[in-house]
Amino acid sequence: MCRNITALRGLEPPATDEEIAAAALQFVRTVGALSSVSPRNAEAVERAVARIAAATTELLADLPERRNPPTTVPPLRRPGVRAREAARRAGP
Repeated sequence: MCRNITALRGLEPPATDEEIAAAALQFVRTVGALSSVSPRNAEAVERAVARIAAATTELLADLPERRNPPTTVPPLRRPGVRAREAARRAGP
């Protein structure tokens, strides 16, 4: 369903709150068929992301250790993605 969501269990170092929230947002956008978050739906999206992120944090804490690390690196750990995010935040 959400092919763009990267496995967070078994990462070294462990998944950060920011990575968990990013995965939750991707899930909400996919399920809600949202290409972007508009002011009109921002409150509902933020609520859903917070709930899913909390559930994900609990799930990761409750699952046993993985034998092998994930085969892909989460987007927020990729240098190119980090650079784009920093440029976007800096603005034009």
